[in-house]
Amino acid sequence: MIKVKDLRKIYGKGSTAVHALKGINLEVGPGEFVAIMGRSGSGKSTLLHLLGLLDKPTSGEIYIEDADVSRLSQGERARFRLEKLGYVFQEYSLLGELTALENVYLPAHSLSLAWQNNYKKRAAELLETVDLGERLKHYPNELSGGEQQRVAIARSLINRPSILFADEPTASLDDTSAEVVLQLFRRLNQDLGQTIVMVTHEPEDEKYVDRVVWLKNGLVEKESVFGELKAMSTRRELRHDS
Repeated sequence: MIKVKDLRKIYGKGSTAVHALKGINLEVGPGEFVAIMGRSGSGKSTLLHLLGLLDKPTSGEIYIEDADVSRLSQGERARFRLEKLGYVFQEYSLLGELTALENVYLPAHSLSLAWQNNYKKRAAELLETVDLGERLKHYPNELSGGEQQRVAIARSLINRPSILFADEPTASLDDTSAEVVLQLFRRLNQDLGQTIVMVTHEPEDEKYVDRVVWLKNGLVEKESVFGELKAMSTRRELRHDS
């Protein structure tokens, strides 16, 4: 699904240049739920923004579904993002004058895909998926922070993205709302096979994901496998030993 080769990002020039990423190599398989973790300044959000085509690398290659997206023009990148990728950020960025339903289907106006004519129906179904089926006509100021983030998640799925990127999606939420959002991500991953790449700084979030990629000083320091992938690896090791 994602393959990264020697990815580097430098901000600025000369003596003031900041080497945010120093040669990242990474793969994410279809249907994986991967967390990117590390201390502040380790390069987490920079990496996510490059993978999500929100920024361009200084050098290196990014392949998404076998397409070398690091070489796309600005217009091609914008189209690829719109049609293939979904995003959830710390800030919900909902439009206050629109209802939950309208906020979810708003991005569909920019798409020319076959299902676009049914975008209102799809938006309602997505709000049902995130357990907000009875809040379709509510405005953002009538929703809690956790509910607003779930609307944002539904909006991120309107284009049926191949990959969902989430950048600190629970940072603005209380513990209870954060757990609801993370459980929702896990359900989308397990039930719908949604590939998710999430940046987080919360160690307890590990229990929701398949794999954690730890960054340190712009490099991959280590990777940890959790959940079903860890169980699968253990079963393979047992079969090998026998």
